[in-house]
Amino acid sequence: MTSYIAHTSVDCRNAYELSEWWKGLLDYTELPDDPNEPGHELCLILDPETGHRVLFIEVPEEKAVKNRLHFDLRPRERTRDEEVEAVVALGATVVADLRGIHGPGSGWVVMADPEGNEFCILRSDAELAGS
Repeated sequence: MTSYIAHTSVDCRNAYELSEWWKGLLDYTELPDDPNEPGHELCLILDPETGHRVLFIEVPEEKAVKNRLHFDLRPRERTRDEEVEAVVALGATVVADLRGIHGPGSGWVVMADPEGNEFCILRSDAELAGS
């Protein structure tokens, strides 16, 4: 017997604001019959192409330590470096710049969303194909 991942959950202080931030970053949408609104303690967004879902859940605790689980994002259209610049413009911060860690053209950038949740920006498929 096996299971599948129904959605990825993210604990946060403000489910609506963080879901809106990630929705813009990932170009995800809301469920048509369950829109997210300010004040909602649970906000779900989904990838219209793959159906992947991310659920933001308000919790009373502040984020205190490094995430044990995080997203690795691969740009669909931009390069890794262009994506890092765009994500910083949206309000993310760079936590660790590991570009070139395994030689020229390698590596990733560790970022944090507005609530401090870490995620990584990887090289795009086009950049991988060119290496």
